[in-house]
Amino acid sequence: MTVHRVRILPASAVVLSVALLSGGPLLAHDMWIEPATFFPQSGQLVGVGLRVGEDLLGDPIPRNPALIHQFVVEDASGRTPVVGRDGAEPAGIVRAAMPGLLVIGYRSHPSAVTLDAAKFNQYLKEEGLESIAAIRARRSDSGTAVRELFSRCAKSLILTGPASESQADRALGFPLELMAEKNPYALGAGQELPVRLTFDNRPLAGVLVVAINRLNPLDKINARSDAEGRVRFPLKHNGVWMVKAVHMVPAAADTGADWASYWASLTFELNAAR
Repeated sequence: MTVHRVRILPASAVVLSVALLSGGPLLAHDMWIEPATFFPQSGQLVGVGLRVGEDLLGDPIPRNPALIHQFVVEDASGRTPVVGRDGAEPAGIVRAAMPGLLVIGYRSHPSAVTLDAAKFNQYLKEEGLESIAAIRARRSDSGTAVRELFSRCAKSLILTGPASESQADRALGFPLELMAEKNPYALGAGQELPVRLTFDNRPLAGVLVVAINRLNPLDKINARSDAEGRVRFPLKHNGVWMVKAVHMVPAAADTGADWASYWASLTFELNAAR
């Protein structure tokens, strides 16, 4: 049995991670789950790292209970919490208790940030949120600063044992959620991965969804979700992949914020030689 070492980071590192997460989407950018291995042996303990950065290169986020809304793993036997020690990196540990596909999920509490107009407008452009920019333009708000609440909704798929088409991703009930509609580990060469995007458990249309490969980060695959919330990605490269999407809605009146954004990600690894 392989046991992955857990580091307890100093308080300064924990404070830094909180600053990264609460410093705003433009600064923190993408957040994803990075397990120590995507292919654990049966019974193996797997460190579950949280990362924040860009193009699948980023900094570790130690475990911070103040930020965690849900941190879970689900296999064929059901759903259990991802355990870990506060301030530790990796942020959690799971056991691959049985063969099959494990779904790991992390949902954060909302964090508040204030962005000046230029930064917010650039961020809307980068994340394909032109509809929000158009609303701001109609309201003559394009030149005003924004207070935003943002939440992270990250998932990761890991596989124990052989892959089969019957193994499936599972919906975790996150506000914004990406779900693979085929097992990526069962895909053959040249096949496409269908992914569905939902918001509040309903299909979400017209959102920019991006697939990024760590070995070829500049070769991003971009698609807009259709009326059923679906996109299809031809995944031609081996290695770690992240599929991501951002959705924004007006913030609730009692929050004191202008907008609420939700950042979804889904990670897995393709390895044709496995």
